[in-house]
Amino acid sequence: MLSALGSVLSVILMIALGFGLAKRGWFDEAASKLLSRLVVSVALPAYMIANLMGGYDRAKLLAMLPGLPIPFATMLLCFALARILAAAFRVPRPRRGGFAAMLALSNTIFIGLPVNVAIFGEPSMPYVLLYYIANTTLFWTLGVYGIARDGEELGGRKAASILSREGLARIFSPPLTAFLAAIALIMAGVRLPRFALDLCRTLGSLTTPLSMLFIGIVISKVEWRSIRLERDLVLLLAGRFLLSPAILVGLVYAAEALWPAMPPLMKGVFLIQSAMPAMTQTPILAKSYGADAEYAGLGASLTTVLSLATIPLYMALAARLF
Repeated sequence: MLSALGSVLSVILMIALGFGLAKRGWFDEAASKLLSRLVVSVALPAYMIANLMGGYDRAKLLAMLPGLPIPFATMLLCFALARILAAAFRVPRPRRGGFAAMLALSNTIFIGLPVNVAIFGEPSMPYVLLYYIANTTLFWTLGVYGIARDGEELGGRKAASILSREGLARIFSPPLTAFLAAIALIMAGVRLPRFALDLCRTLGSLTTPLSMLFIGIVISKVEWRSIRLERDLVLLLAGRFLLSPAILVGLVYAAEALWPAMPPLMKGVFLIQSAMPAMTQTPILAKSYGADAEYAGLGASLTTVLSLATIPLYMALAARLF
């Protein structure tokens, strides 16, 4: 437990470093975008290839795939409940798509991946990626559609089609493409040369520090004096950190009846992932679709800051439950 807490503390300190450097003017908007692109397009795909192809074979992959329905079901239920809550508590219509996306979907990569690796070690990586597959698929389909509808409510552009070329390109992002490519190579029995794996490991080692610096930059941009905890923000925080993990735990216990041998590590990783903050891409999409980008940015930033307190709590809960 103390070792895991120390790992989480190291993650928090890296975020604090990014925050401090941003406040000192080291990172402008271009630098922030560069960090994000480096992680998503270079470091993370390399990290996935190195870890999957360096330690997994066909048998290990097939053994973990039955866990994929659990994150999908968790997020779909959260989407449905978010819509019910939005109607019941009269969340403004131009915010409902962003509200549902932030409540149902979590930051599985920039924060979830390094946090899980810090807590559980490298063996957690495949389960992190299982959760990521469900999360990224639903974000670029249901999430994008809802945010685009928000833009329509505010008089913005027409809602994008989920099955458009742009939508499919977003689903098959570099990290997911690398993940699927590594899976295909492993299933086909193909092994990468040693130098290629070493290169991927070196580039992949950038994932955690760059991700944490990026989160620190995001937090540094929040105008804390202007924050008002309106009802929909309180609902969002409760849904992200209470409702989503509760649904995940319920589904895990239900799934154990059909899959008694479910790995405890998978359960722990899924719980941590379900309690991560909202995705940092949400405000970017809100702005591009003419939706309420300020609200989305505030929700993403608030959940990110609050996660610094909730991560140790859910780490302890995962150890106790699973």
